[in-house]
Amino acid sequence: MSRARRTILGVAAALALAGLAVASAGWAAPPVDTLPSDLTPAYRPVDAEADYVRRGVMIPMRDGVRLYALVVMKKGLDHAPILLERTPYGADGALGRGSQHLSQLVSPAEAAILEDGYIRVWEDVRGRNRSEGTYVTNRPLSGPLNPTGLDHATDTYDTLEWLVKNIPESNGKVGVIGGSYDGFTALMASASGHPALKAVVAVNPMVDVWKGDDWFHNGAFRQITLNVLPIIMSGKSGGVPPPTGAVDLYARMLEAGSAGGYMRRYGLDQFAAARRFVQHPAYDAWWQGQALDRLLAERPITTPLLLVAGLYDEQDQYGAPAVFSALHARDANHLVSLLVGPWAHMGVFGDGSSLGALKFGEDTAARARRDVIKPFLDARLKDGAPSFTPPPVTSYSVGPGGGWRTADGIPEPSAALYLRAGGRLAWTPPTAGEAARDDYVSDPAKPVGVLPGAFLFTSRSDSWRTSLVADQRFAGRRPDVLTYATPPLERPVHIFGHAQAEIRFATTGEDADLVVKLIDVWPDEAEDLAMAGYQQPIAMEIFRGRYLHASDRPTRLTPGEVETWRFALPMADHLVAKGHRIMVQVQSTWFPVYDRNPQTFAPSIFDASPDDYRKATMSVMHTPTQASMVRLPIAGE
Repeated sequence: MSRARRTILGVAAALALAGLAVASAGWAAPPVDTLPSDLTPAYRPVDAEADYVRRGVMIPMRDGVRLYALVVMKKGLDHAPILLERTPYGADGALGRGSQHLSQLVSPAEAAILEDGYIRVWEDVRGRNRSEGTYVTNRPLSGPLNPTGLDHATDTYDTLEWLVKNIPESNGKVGVIGGSYDGFTALMASASGHPALKAVVAVNPMVDVWKGDDWFHNGAFRQITLNVLPIIMSGKSGGVPPPTGAVDLYARMLEAGSAGGYMRRYGLDQFAAARRFVQHPAYDAWWQGQALDRLLAERPITTPLLLVAGLYDEQDQYGAPAVFSALHARDANHLVSLLVGPWAHMGVFGDGSSLGALKFGEDTAARARRDVIKPFLDARLKDGAPSFTPPPVTSYSVGPGGGWRTADGIPEPSAALYLRAGGRLAWTPPTAGEAARDDYVSDPAKPVGVLPGAFLFTSRSDSWRTSLVADQRFAGRRPDVLTYATPPLERPVHIFGHAQAEIRFATTGEDADLVVKLIDVWPDEAEDLAMAGYQQPIAMEIFRGRYLHASDRPTRLTPGEVETWRFALPMADHLVAKGHRIMVQVQSTWFPVYDRNPQTFAPSIFDASPDDYRKATMSVMHTPTQASMVRLPIAGE
C-alpha cells in the first residue's frame, strides 16, 4: 500500500474517530432542552374559599369566529339573570385580583349588581383582546357601509343565543349594559332582536361622532381624542397614549400646527381611524350612515331602553339625549327613558357628590343607580321583582334650589335672551339707535383655551374631565371673547333642554368657528366663597363655518357678509337662582380640545400650512333687523 493511500486512510479513520467522539459528546445535532418548564400557562388560584365563580369561554359566531367572554357570579346562584357588556377594552380587566371576595374585586357599582344575584358577563368585541376576527372601530350596522352581514347586532344575537343555552344558572333573561364605546355596543344590541334580550342600559353612548360625540362637534375636529386612538387600536390588546409627557397640550398641539401635523409627529396617521378623519371632514354618507339616533328611529322599538346622559360629559354629550329625542315621539309603549345627571363621562358609575368646584349635597350617581338603573334592570330581568317603569325623563337640576325632577319629554325653546349693545343680555330685542355690532379679532396663533391653566392629558390630572364646569372668568377677560350678561335675576330661571344659538355673524375671513357659551354667574357675595363670582357653564358648543350652508360639503364664507348661525347647545338642566346672572360668551377658538380654524378657506384643515392661519375680525350684530339671541327652553313655560 502506498504511503499516500495510508495517509488518506489514516486521515479518514481519524475523522471517523473524531466524529464518534463528537457524537458521544452530544454535538452531532442541535441540542434539545428536555427539562420540563416551571411556567404554568394559566394559573388559577384555588377557589375553595372564594365566594364567586369565574369562567372564561369562547362563544362561536355565525361565521365561525369565536369571541371570548368572562362569566362571573356569586356561588350558589340558580335561575339568575344575565347582565352582558361588550367591550373593546378587555373583558378580563373587569375583575381585579388579590381577594377571594367578589365585592373586593369590582367597583361599588358592579358589586351592587353581583351581590344581588346577577350573572355578569363581559365579552371582548370581535378582533379585540382574546376574541378572534377583525376589529373595526364602531363597526357600522350591516348595510352600505358594512356589506359583511356581520355587526354588533348579529354578534350580540349569537352571544345571547349561546349564553342562555350554556349557563345553567341562568333564568334565560339577559340585559345589556355599557358606557361610552360599550354604550355604543349596548345600543347596537337593542337592534339584535333576540327574544332573551329584556333590557338595555346605554350610558354616554357614542351615537353621532360628527355632530356632537367623540370625533367632531358640528364639523370642528376634537383633536384631543387623537390621544385615545392607540389605547384601543394599537394591536389586539391596545397600547398607551402618545408620549407627549405630562406637559400642557395647549402648547404641544399649538407647536405641532394642524391636527394633521400632530398626527404625523406622533405616528397617529398609522391608524385607519385617523386617516378616515382626514378623508371625511364633512358630514358625508360615511358619518350619516353610522348615526345611531337616525338608524334606530327607522326600526321598531322592541326592547326597553334606558339612556343615561351626563350634563358635563366631555366626550359624548350628544348621544343619549339625541337617541331619546329620535325615539320618544314614536314610543307608543313607553319603552324608552332618559336619565340625566350632573356627571362627567361615565360619572354615573362613580362618586356623584361633586364635580370640580361643584358640590351637589348627595351622591347623585349612587342615587341614580339605586333608584333608577337597578330597579329598571330588576323589573325586566329578575323573577318576581317589583314592576318599575321610569318616567320618560328623570333629571337632576344643577344650581341652588335644584335637585331631582321628572318630565314627560325634553321641551323646546320657549323664550329668548337677546345680545344687546354694551354687553347687555336682555329678554327684549334691540331697539333703534343702539350700536349695531360688536367686533373682536380672532388670532389662530393665540387661541382661547378651554381652561385658564395648563391642559394636561394624564391619569393624574382632572383637566379634561372637569373642563365643562371650569370657571369661565379667564375667557371673559380676553379681548377676543365677547361677553353679554343680564342684571341679577329677580326670580329663578329653570333652563331644561337644548338652548338654541341664533347669532347674526360676519367675518373678514373665508372660514370661521363660532363658540357660544351659556353661563350662570354667581353673585360676588355668595355664601360659599369658592363660588363667589364663579362663572359656571350651563351649556357650551362650537360650530365650524364652512358647514353653515351644507353639512355634507364645505362652502367658503363671503367676507363681510352677515349670516345667521343656528345650532343647538348640549342638553342642560340648570336652575339659575334669584340674584344670579345669565351670561353668554362668544368666541372663535376653543383650544386644544378643538383644532384651530385657519380662517382662510384651506382645502383641508387637517393639513393647513402655517400661511393658511390668519387673523380675522369677527362681528356679532344686534339691531332690530339683525338681532342675535340664545333661545332658551324654560321649564314651566
